[in-house]
Amino acid sequence: LDTLEKWVTEIFSEIPNNGLPKPSFGHLTQPFDTPEFHKLYRVVPIRKVHSLSITWALPPQEQYYRVKPLHYISWLVGHEGKGSVLSFLRKKFWALALYGGNGETGFEQNSTYSIFSISITLTDEGYKHFYEVAHVVFQYVKMLQQRGPDKRQIWEEIQKIEANEFHYQEQTDPVDYVENLCENMQLFQKEDFLTGDQLLFEYKPEV
Repeated sequence: LDTLEKWVTEIFSEIPNNGLPKPSFGHLTQPFDTPEFHKLYRVVPIRKVHSLSITWALPPQEQYYRVKPLHYISWLVGHEGKGSVLSFLRKKFWALALYGGNGETGFEQNSTYSIFSISITLTDEGYKHFYEVAHVVFQYVKMLQQRGPDKRQIWEEIQKIEANEFHYQEQTDPVDYVENLCENMQLFQKEDFLTGDQLLFEYKPEV
């Protein structure tokens, strides 16, 4: 650590600090208010695969990292047990897999917007019924909206699982770890540099 500190001091101490705050583009909160949205696009794939992707452009969510609302929603959307979207679609022989969430990268989550996507791998039969598949997804999201968030049965369960995965995670490559911490320093409060991208801290149902 002493050697590393010496290197960092030598290399970076001469870089001037202009005292300016980090730039924010939070005033540009409707980047996708264009005629191209609210449309269905068909893309011919290179591989022989049928995939349905539904994408929402949301107001920026990165300031809610202690709550992680998109993680909560993706947990429910991506659930595979009884009563889930995927379970229903599999019984219909319409889908093979489903993923929902936000990649938490700069492209999918920043000070201007946040992306939330649901991608479904369809069977040949599911491709014939992709309108019905999309309808099922929107029905499920509507149900979640009407029921509202659940702290005891869902949020606390997610919080415990993420905490266990954090505490028992395998050691990562030091270079990747440092790079990840440097990114976290741009996004989180200093007390959350190590944990801000993984743990759930606060339950705020209104968020």
